[in-house]
Amino acid sequence: MNDSAQPAPAASAHPATEPAEEPTGTRPRRRATGRPVGAWRAAFLVVEGKWTWYKRNWRATFFSSVGQPLLFLLALGLGIGSQVKPGSVPSGVSYLEYLAPALLVVAAVQNATGESTFPVLSSFKWQRVYWGINASPITPYQIVGGQLLWTAARLLLSGGIYLVVAAFFGGVRSPLVLLSLLFATLAGMAFAAPLVAYVATVDDEGQSLGNIFRFVLMPMTLFAGTFFPLDRLPDLVQPIAWITPLWHGTELARGTVLGGLELWPALGHAAYLLALLAGGAALAARNFRRRLAN
Repeated sequence: MNDSAQPAPAASAHPATEPAEEPTGTRPRRRATGRPVGAWRAAFLVVEGKWTWYKRNWRATFFSSVGQPLLFLLALGLGIGSQVKPGSVPSGVSYLEYLAPALLVVAAVQNATGESTFPVLSSFKWQRVYWGINASPITPYQIVGGQLLWTAARLLLSGGIYLVVAAFFGGVRSPLVLLSLLFATLAGMAFAAPLVAYVATVDDEGQSLGNIFRFVLMPMTLFAGTFFPLDRLPDLVQPIAWITPLWHGTELARGTVLGGLELWPALGHAAYLLALLAGGAALAARNFRRRLAN
């Protein structure tokens, strides 16, 4: 037999099982192990997934996160504030300085609302991201933890950018404003956690999510002591503001920066916000478990 008629030797006995080479200069891919991880590690994996999406699409939310409260600060603090008579603002500060910490809390609550409504519903209904995560060893409780950790990180990031710009225009009075950033984040999370729990029960968004923005978030912004002291409102309206996390966060943030925040009222405000956060997180964990079990 002619040697040229011999079949050519195969390049590899098992070509399909050969591992693919990683492209030069790229980070090696982490391979799934299928093994459970710790609770915190699982929650941070959820955060990592959201960060991977956000760093490619942050421009879509930048204006609503940072630009909108800054426009309020410039229009009301510098614009209308220039017409406010000296001494007519509590604590004897300018209206710009009076308004800046309150708008920090407003921005945190608004961003928390945006992060806790349609993105959560989309992860259940349209993109079904939560179902994919639930197919891994990550539990529904850890998914809720990751969702809330991600929201808190978003509030800290956007609030920090807001403070930098507000300081440039003279709206930051004291370095204690960094502490007010923590209170603003706490207020935002106190509103976000119960909202995530509610959205986890929504199947058809209809008008329900839009009504939260129209009939809860907007009135709360206007009547929770953001733009003027709460005691200027009628006595019958003031108790409504007392139950909002925005008012408690504003009292903490404004009192920290402008002074006059006493110990026991501060502890009361913080305890109320922490109770809302803890109760909302527990309810959200239960609702996530029920929905992802179906």
